Amino acid sequence: MSETIQFLPPRQAVLSRRTAIIADLADLLPPDCLVHEPRELVPFETDAFVAYRRVPLAVVLPRTTAEVAAVMKYCHRYGVPVVPRGAGTSLSGGAIPQEDAVVLGLSKMSRILEVDYANRTATVQAGVTNLSISETVGADGFFYAPDPSSQLACTIGGNIGMNSGGAHCLKYGVTTNNLLGVKMVLVDGTVIELGGKHLDAAGYDLLGLVCGSEGQLGIVTEATVRLIAKPEGARPVLFGFDTSEEAGSCVADVIGSGIIPVAIEFMDKPAIEICEAFAHAGYPLDVGALLIVEVEGSEAEMDAMLKEIVEIAGRHGVKTVRESQSAMEAALIWKGRKSAFGATGRIADYICMDGTVPLGKLSYVLKKTSEITDSFGLRVANVFHAGDGNMHPLILFNANDPEDAAKAEAAGNEILKLCVDAGGCLTGEHGVGIEKRDLMRHQYSEADLAQQMAVRAAFDEGWILNPSKVFPLEGRPTT
Repeated sequence: MSETIQFLPPRQAVLSRRTAIIADLADLLPPDCLVHEPRELVPFETDAFVAYRRVPLAVVLPRTTAEVAAVMKYCHRYGVPVVPRGAGTSLSGGAIPQEDAVVLGLSKMSRILEVDYANRTATVQAGVTNLSISETVGADGFFYAPDPSSQLACTIGGNIGMNSGGAHCLKYGVTTNNLLGVKMVLVDGTVIELGGKHLDAAGYDLLGLVCGSEGQLGIVTEATVRLIAKPEGARPVLFGFDTSEEAGSCVADVIGSGIIPVAIEFMDKPAIEICEAFAHAGYPLDVGALLIVEVEGSEAEMDAMLKEIVEIAGRHGVKTVRESQSAMEAALIWKGRKSAFGATGRIADYICMDGTVPLGKLSYVLKKTSEITDSFGLRVANVFHAGDGNMHPLILFNANDPEDAAKAEAAGNEILKLCVDAGGCLTGEHGVGIEKRDLMRHQYSEADLAQQMAVRAAFDEGWILNPSKVFPLEGRPTT
């Protein structure tokens, strides 16, 4: 189908709304870009959050920006809700549809359009996976810095929607720090471009507004991202402590000293045991908490940083210090950490929280988190990005037991409130989605929420883009 797609009116009124919408979408897209048979819709009824399931009206899988624009123009004219979807790895219910919604999946938009080493940028379609960018430019000595644990599957469009981070965000920043420009389709089908290869753009920072907007301001179809030269060397080191409180205090003191490792990752004892059983990474099993601290640079630079970090860890009772001795050992260390969510899923159902807290409150929040889960009779495994205080408590429960599931959800809400009360926020990188929308009032005043909703409505007055997400359902403006 050509880039100049003709807009088509709906079928005669005798057809049902669903039948008419599907028929019209079939005229806008090739047959392999439209999914509407009931059994074929099942894979799109949920995302990695899995707590809720809704079968969508239909799924469209456009291949070009023009096809996305045609779909959006049609849905806008007839008030059809649209739920953008990348790889479905959202852990907050960000891609869960409604029964009357069309899911707009970007999986067919998976081309790397340009690599520009002179400007150190790559321009990619939104369905490109996170890891594939680094794989494409790795042989030339470059990489794309944000690295969520799901980077093998998650897409750049989804990363932009949730402003995703990853283990190495401590030094290199999250998606917003590595995003230079986007091509985006607005709710009425208008195509705009924000930013570009240049480092600064005139006017309002609309690019910053779009990154993290959870697909409610428009559909990103292309992105220009920053490429970074690979460091001379990198070395992950394992630090074992008797308690989580000691490990948390060590993290705060390392950052407070002015040292910025490339990553500081945390695991408590349950997480260590779960990940070691899966990855056989050589994690110490006789400790109560583990830090993975990675430094990079020349050998002299890494030695100097590690010397100071070891001294700080010693003041917090470090029990084990083990440096990786080879590239294979380093890869194993990271395999264990990045497999944490999948490894946990082998032994139990879980809800993954995503609160962020000031580093000085890590020890306090870890202790209170355990008290909260204990009070509900549940287990918790903590694994998270300690360097920026982005916590990921994994609350273990039985999804087939409604009472247990309710307890897990209630415990998760209490943990997120704890994060806010400690001076942090509801989300670090997973977004608000469905999971945290009713907690937004715990963090924001009514005036704060009204202003945010006004900005959202300026882009989508009818609230058809990713509806029922982010903002509490009560108190929304009527449309």
